[in-house]
Amino acid sequence: MRVVITGGGTGGHLKVADALIEEYHKRGMKPIFIGSVNGQDQEWFKDDKRLYKAYFLETRGVVNKKGFGKVASLFQIFKGINICFDIFDEFDVKTVISVGGFSAAPATFTSILYFGCKLYIHEQNSVMGTLNSITSKFAKHVFSSFDPKSVVKDYPVSNEFFDNARIRDELNTVIFLGGSQGATAINDFALKVAPTLNRLGLKIIHQTGKNDYDRVAKEYENLKINVDVFPFSKDISLKMSEADFAVSRAGASTLWELCANSLPTLFVPYPHAAKDHQYTNAKYLVDRDLAYLCREENLSEELLIEILKKDNFSISKKLVNSINCDGAESIVDLINEGK
Repeated sequence: MRVVITGGGTGGHLKVADALIEEYHKRGMKPIFIGSVNGQDQEWFKDDKRLYKAYFLETRGVVNKKGFGKVASLFQIFKGINICFDIFDEFDVKTVISVGGFSAAPATFTSILYFGCKLYIHEQNSVMGTLNSITSKFAKHVFSSFDPKSVVKDYPVSNEFFDNARIRDELNTVIFLGGSQGATAINDFALKVAPTLNRLGLKIIHQTGKNDYDRVAKEYENLKINVDVFPFSKDISLKMSEADFAVSRAGASTLWELCANSLPTLFVPYPHAAKDHQYTNAKYLVDRDLAYLCREENLSEELLIEILKKDNFSISKKLVNSINCDGAESIVDLINEGK
């Protein structure tokens, strides 16, 4: 009898999948992962030794598609459901954990149709995604760090972010984070404020995303400013731990990683995120005096400098209690108990 973990497409979904896979691995259990050939799923989990098997199906997103594109995407989902039925039969699958994203559609729908199978959903964001909105009524539990009704509120953040956490009582280094894909607006803003931060004696760490790395690195060279600039790093928890303040997008996984690291942050939500969920993600923290929030079009050097002068030591202290380190453990405990 095997557990299936499904979903992905982007780093936020895949980070949750990774945390749950790691928790099962610690318990000597090897789940099956079902994702997509599109998106980042294969980069994360192809040949992953913690998994019993990994399947990557031909699936694409349906949302925002029109006409033939929508029909083709739906056909791929139906085709994927047939494949999942065979997988569920072969390995006697009784539990499916969906972390959302278009990659999750075939296995999630199969869990609803497959006799004796229980579906659990982890919703990362403050606004529920389209797939989860459709399937959540069939789930035994929907886990959400933004929903007070959730039986497990702590986000499944990897322990490394807690292990490298510290209270920030001084300001020496600012980190800019655009998410796994990078963010041109944040990259351009970092380049704009870099001379001022440099004059103030502040160090800069900058994750650019792979597509914009060459341009940004060259610009720092032209500015003659020594910056720790990189496209993406699997050791991002260590990079965060070196920083005393962050400017970041507000994807849920990054948001809760920053909380786990006790790192005060100015969140600049991606303006085109579905249902504006990055804004509402960040506002959840701002309403609790745990972060700062600014729309991309209002971002300015003056605003950042003003925020850097504020009492961020108090925010760092309060962030310690904003999330516990046992999110993945609590979710797997509940699932294994069949609750």
